[in-house]
Amino acid sequence: MSRTILITGASSGLGEGMAREFAARGDNLALCARRTDRLESLRDDLLARHPDITISLRALDVDNHDQVFDVFREFQEEFGTIDRIVVNAGIGKGQPLGTGKFRANRQTAETNFVSALAQMEAAMEIFRTQNHGHLVTVSSVTAVRGMPGNVTTYAATKVGLAALSEGLRVELAKAKSPIRVTTLYPGYIRTEINEKVKNTPFIVDARTGCKAMVKAIESGKQECFVPSWPWTPIGFVMRRLPVSILARIF
Repeated sequence: MSRTILITGASSGLGEGMAREFAARGDNLALCARRTDRLESLRDDLLARHPDITISLRALDVDNHDQVFDVFREFQEEFGTIDRIVVNAGIGKGQPLGTGKFRANRQTAETNFVSALAQMEAAMEIFRTQNHGHLVTVSSVTAVRGMPGNVTTYAATKVGLAALSEGLRVELAKAKSPIRVTTLYPGYIRTEINEKVKNTPFIVDARTGCKAMVKAIESGKQECFVPSWPWTPIGFVMRRLPVSILARIF
């Protein structure tokens, strides 16, 4: 039986890549993003490859929080049920604190945390009504420690997103709810958001990274570094390094 999977930020990058992987598995897709022209191109390509699935599109700016709730509810009304929601939309702006770039850091904080919160609220509203569902949040390997320079605010938002996800898991476990929550910690995956960044260690192409992300989601685990190698051991070590050593590395 086909599942219905809702993905935000699906017009490019990790969202697009995950949509391709789920489509290949025969899943129906509810895709949303700001750039509807790219969503339409993606839909047409996927349907040509996988004609038996259903794909629905909606324009969505996740910073418009009322629209987040409206779009999620519209998808649920259209499909009848939503089996999985992937909170993926985000941005990678950021500058060192105190350098006059507060607006960029604020935008990163608002989009990656407050707007992610809106998506999680809207998703859980649906899942609580259904009494089932799988919520997936896309954090980052940078969430394991505070990061310096341009990544400071970005990493902090991903820490917050991971904490929201964990708190929700605790609540659902206490209630013995069938609703599941998975947090992904992607390592360096080459997408439009980082295509100009050079000399990035252990980076993989988008297809390899998205395959690993979908494999991790399907595993049912609560938290996953992706790709698992080398990011699981790197994450383990980074969480334990003294600040003095982190300063030398970064």
